[in-house]
Amino acid sequence: MVQLDSGAVAEGRVTRVTDFGAFIQFENGETGLVHISQIAHSFVRNIHDHVREGENVEVKVLGRDERGRLDLSIKELLEEPEEVPRPRAIGRQSPQFEAKLRSFMRDAKERTTGGGGKKPATKRKK
Repeated sequence: MVQLDSGAVAEGRVTRVTDFGAFIQFENGETGLVHISQIAHSFVRNIHDHVREGENVEVKVLGRDERGRLDLSIKELLEEPEEVPRPRAIGRQSPQFEAKLRSFMRDAKERTTGGGGKKPATKRKK
């Protein structure tokens, strides 16, 4: 019989699945919880897509809570997926580019609003 201490890996049967996790029962009669956040490395929208009642699963014991209940993880035994590289941030554009862009946007607005952006007439010198 496996000692269910922190760090131990054991097999148990899923006895109940809830919205927040799955309850696992071991040979010795003890029961623990795999919280939904410990099911998979990716976001788990529906726990039923990952575990089913009556299924045997291998879990890692993370420890015990303040009441002595087993805190379990399936995720800790899964290979961590390779991290997908995030897109690089675009650096700040040159001031000339930004000035041209502002001018373009201003002109486009004037064209689409029917010339509402007309400049006021200026006095001429005689």
